[in-house]
Amino acid sequence: MAEKKEETLVDVVEAYSKTEKYIDENQKSLTVIIGAIVLIVGGFFAYKKMYVEPLEIEAQSQMFMAEKYFAADSVRLAINGDGNYLGFLDIIDEYSITPSGNLALYYAGICYYKQGQYQEAIEMLSSFDGDDQMVGAVSNGAIGDAYMELGEVKHAISYYMDAANHSRNDFTCPVYLMKAAGSYEDQGNYNKAVDIYTDIKENFADTKEGLEVDKYLARAKALASN
Repeated sequence: MAEKKEETLVDVVEAYSKTEKYIDENQKSLTVIIGAIVLIVGGFFAYKKMYVEPLEIEAQSQMFMAEKYFAADSVRLAINGDGNYLGFLDIIDEYSITPSGNLALYYAGICYYKQGQYQEAIEMLSSFDGDDQMVGAVSNGAIGDAYMELGEVKHAISYYMDAANHSRNDFTCPVYLMKAAGSYEDQGNYNKAVDIYTDIKENFADTKEGLEVDKYLARAKALASN
């Protein structure tokens, strides 16, 4: 046992000596590397503070009117602008590195969906980086809706489940679980539908979907047993 401890100590001392020797021999290179890392990190924060943040303020002021048009369901003006204020497409082009530029992808995707341009909606929404619990879920759900409109049920189910699992909250999750279950029924996969309806019944009983799920669950069970 003592011999093992001595061997371990020798290994540690040897490793330390080699490290020390390496640092001594490569001090100049290591100094350059560390300096480069400091410069890159400092440059990144300076870039965000001095360039991205002012650009984001500008993007927000430009997007204000597009959001108003979106709220008023004037989707063409929201997408393309009105000649005085930019639309979502221009904001995506000019402010792509900003949070507003990212959010414009979501808005544009929803606008395209409302216009029946489902492939364009999928492209925009797929490019959107949706970390937010609610908006991220709705974005995935909208992609699912677009795929349903295109008759691609398998893809639609995948995105409905992504939307449901993006955040297991009482607002968005049961909505997209219901859509996924209904889509499975459309495919004749009643066992999968039963599993999802059961999830809603057990975990979202107090929601609108949870209060209505028993009839859907009973129907899917009856069809699954046939």
